[in-house]
Amino acid sequence: MAPPTTPEQAAASERETPSFPVRPRRRRWWRRALLAVAFAGPGLIAANAGNDAGGIATYASAGAQFGYQTLFLMVLITVALVVVQEMCARLGAYTGEGLGALIREQFSLRVTAFALLAFLVANVGLVVSEFAGIAAALELVGVSKYISIPVAAAVIWALVVYGSYRYAEKVFLILSLAFLAYPIAAILARPNLTEAGSQLIWAHFTNSKAFLLLAVALIGTTITPYMQFYIAAAIADKGIGPDDYGKERVDAVGGAIFADLISIFIIVATAAAIKTRAPLASAQQAAQALRPVAGRFAAQLFALGLLGASSLAAAVVPLSTAYALSEAVGAERSVARASAKPSCFWACSPDRSSSGRASP
Repeated sequence: MAPPTTPEQAAASERETPSFPVRPRRRRWWRRALLAVAFAGPGLIAANAGNDAGGIATYASAGAQFGYQTLFLMVLITVALVVVQEMCARLGAYTGEGLGALIREQFSLRVTAFALLAFLVANVGLVVSEFAGIAAALELVGVSKYISIPVAAAVIWALVVYGSYRYAEKVFLILSLAFLAYPIAAILARPNLTEAGSQLIWAHFTNSKAFLLLAVALIGTTITPYMQFYIAAAIADKGIGPDDYGKERVDAVGGAIFADLISIFIIVATAAAIKTRAPLASAQQAAQALRPVAGRFAAQLFALGLLGASSLAAAVVPLSTAYALSEAVGAERSVARASAKPSCFWACSPDRSSSGRASP
């Protein structure tokens, strides 16, 4: 039985009790958005780097040549990219090593050397195409390629060589904002939303050699090796372990979905703006093709996205190559380290702790 209350206690209780009903706090949408952005990191950077100059040219050519018919393919490719990125992110978090080191440990020296040689040759060609994309984007706004390429090369070199990983990651995330230009360009192109939606949901395939080759090109330009080498090595470099993997998984899966949404917007923009169905040779042609239909502003937005995509990939491709080669020869690799120390792999086997990571 509760003790009786005095009039003074009752008055004090009334003053402390609020006169309005207390409602549970609801997290606002912008707080949720900021929380999602806070998780952004290697996963978002790796996926966005796949939308490089060659990727933009492929997506733009898909829209110009087949209209909205390749949108359903992008849904299937998005599922595959999510699976691949999540696996590579998990490998980096649970082993503390990149793919180069894991290949070296699981396979013979000859297999490792062949894989890394093929990876190096492919990345050299990609770096050339990225700087060509930077030059093409800046030429659309009147900057000569003889000025843009040396300046871009010097900035990227200084960022990777002298910057810490946290600083480099922030710069990469800022460059990723340039991809928001493509949804705006797609809206300005005034697409047929009904036709685009039906092609996105229902499978529409064309029985032709050109469509098959383009489908293979879409898969190859969306799921590229350097993206997977980068995400695994960057997660290990950042120090993300099994305890933090839940947040990193959000980054890996969300980054893959965001990057392929941008790819879909590129296809929609060019499909709506270009009425003559023919393949495009470069992303610069796509930007110029948008000018008479969607206006000068849309073409400049497309060029801005091309500049950001090429700059991001021009930094990520050499960095992923350096990660892979360092891991393959057993050298300690990190953007934040001034020097590398030789690994004991060639003389001893790594001692695994209970968490699955290699102990120092």
